[in-house]
Amino acid sequence: MEDSSQGVTAYVTTAAELRGRLREAAVGHGSFERQISLCDLALCRATCCHDGVFLSEEEATMMRELMAEHGDRFASYGVEVSAASVVAEADGSHRTATRPSAAAERALDFPEHFPMTRCVFLDDQHRCSWQRLAVDLGKPAWFYKPIGCWLHPLTLRPVRRGDARPVLRLPGAEDDPLAGEGYPGFASCTPCGRVCDAGRPASEVLRPELEALSEIGGRDFVGEIGAETV
Repeated sequence: MEDSSQGVTAYVTTAAELRGRLREAAVGHGSFERQISLCDLALCRATCCHDGVFLSEEEATMMRELMAEHGDRFASYGVEVSAASVVAEADGSHRTATRPSAAAERALDFPEHFPMTRCVFLDDQHRCSWQRLAVDLGKPAWFYKPIGCWLHPLTLRPVRRGDARPVLRLPGAEDDPLAGEGYPGFASCTPCGRVCDAGRPASEVLRPELEALSEIGGRDFVGEIGAETV
């Protein structure tokens, strides 16, 4: 499979770094059998976007440039952020900026342990303005969206003690990588990552994400997972 990541994302350097990890990654096959539901923005109100997302240097730079170039278009979405305020800097890292959220902007089942904040790039219908920009400019929907955003709720667990390779998987409540004392976790607590008895296997629900990762990594993750579960 040839490299076609430029058809998936504008962040080619970031994708190239991800490609290396995807090519050597193991797949957490069992996690993709978990039942989850499709995202419903009217209900979840972009819960997964409550705290922003970490960005690569490339993503932070390009997002500032795009905001400067398309500020009027973002304003038409109801998102008025200066190019200088696109990214929050902390401890040498880059993260999309957030603001305090109103109660009406949070899901009815918004996790109590999550900060009461909201990504500044969400419009009043809880849609991502970076995704709207890409569609309006005739690009693939996730083209300008930070890779960490559309990857959710999947994780590519880095190599740790006992692992020979990174692991691509859907975290569960019992193995959420961000769970800790007093903090039940992140991905497994969001509506799109939470186990749902009335849902469908994650391998089906997250097929678009798996297909995008396949293009970036030069592997057929959909086929690999399907072959294992047959």
